[in-house]
Amino acid sequence: MKALSVKNLNVTFGRNVVLEDISFELDSGVIAAVIGPNGSGKSTLFRAILGLIPYAGEIKIFGDPIKAALPRIGYMPQHFDFDRTMPITVSEFLSFTAPRLRKPKAETICGDVQVDTLKHKLIGELSGGQLQRVMIAQALYKNPDLLLLDEPSSGIDIEGAKAFYELIEHLNTKHKVTVLLISHEVNFVHRFADQIICLNRKLICDGAPAEVLNRETLNKLYGSRMDIHLH
Repeated sequence: MKALSVKNLNVTFGRNVVLEDISFELDSGVIAAVIGPNGSGKSTLFRAILGLIPYAGEIKIFGDPIKAALPRIGYMPQHFDFDRTMPITVSEFLSFTAPRLRKPKAETICGDVQVDTLKHKLIGELSGGQLQRVMIAQALYKNPDLLLLDEPSSGIDIEGAKAFYELIEHLNTKHKVTVLLISHEVNFVHRFADQIICLNRKLICDGAPAEVLNRETLNKLYGSRMDIHLH
């Protein structure tokens, strides 16, 4: 059974066509990345998958319609806006997510995501990279089968981004969770992803990184001026 099946997806806002006739599938257990320029519809695709906006077409998650499958989805938004003066610790923040989660399971997740040493820190004191890991832990507290990550390494330096993608790879392997992420780091997703979905309002290409990430595809997505060296 496919983890995600999107068929003939169309999203319009008024007269503005944001996504046009998008179709692709994800196998269970893969890491897949959605890439494309700003304004190409990547975040809109996620909102459609989460059932947050109206759309035409069909979306199935593990064979079920969105509403039935929502409990199986973990989601990390691109931005998490909160009052940094709020006196709440990482441990308290995470406990609000899944108050019935047993302590051993919670400790395992925190250890895997490397936030176990942050549990007593205030949320407002965290660095960008630390906050990203806490948000990953929050998503994993739901014990999801499908994890959606909207630009999870934005605002992190190159070394931090590399460590973050290694963490995603580890979680995918250990927790058997299917991962769909939005990214601008083409070099990183070329290395870590099993599947690349190239989006620019329409589906430009979809497949294994070695098959779809080439100069022709990148020119279609970003224009000929973008300089990317895949390695």
